[in-house]
Amino acid sequence: MIEKALQFTGKALNQFVKKKFGIDDDVVIMNPIIDQTGTVPKENQNKIIISLIHVEQENTKQFYNNNQPLGNGNYARVPLSHRYNLFTLITPNFDNYIEALKFLDAAIQFFQINQTVDATKNAEIPSELKRLDYEFQKGENYMQMQNLWQALGAKYQPSVIYKLRLVTIVSDEVTGFDQAVIQINTQTEEKP
Repeated sequence: MIEKALQFTGKALNQFVKKKFGIDDDVVIMNPIIDQTGTVPKENQNKIIISLIHVEQENTKQFYNNNQPLGNGNYARVPLSHRYNLFTLITPNFDNYIEALKFLDAAIQFFQINQTVDATKNAEIPSELKRLDYEFQKGENYMQMQNLWQALGAKYQPSVIYKLRLVTIVSDEVTGFDQAVIQINTQTEEKP
């Protein structure tokens, strides 16, 4: 689900930016800011980069159901589903600083317009996702962003962080089966 959520977000942002600026080429990619060798990937040149920077499990609400109904009335026991928040760094990486700011502005506009996306707003959202909520993440101060960029091994660039809320990850593995309840006995036996 992480991959589907990020792919959908990238595709939707790409369509928005292409339409806004009347360009034909794709401008949004999912990629790390710096690759494993410590260099900027060539495909990041003149693109808006979406990078996953953190994943946290949502613990405040219970969304768990580990029984899946089968066609015959019985139930399959599956592991509990869990929901996660995905933190993404949106970074316009352009040769021209003014162009980078223009594309950063467009990315922010996209997320302001699309704070919640479901099938009624975008028919292309994968059915497994059902809904995505985007939430702007404000840093407490300038040093937090500096520390993030240092941890990434890169020089700071104008960027924003958005949280994709409550992405559900469900295991396909069945751990057991439960029989359907066929009859309930409501009579009580009298004791002598």
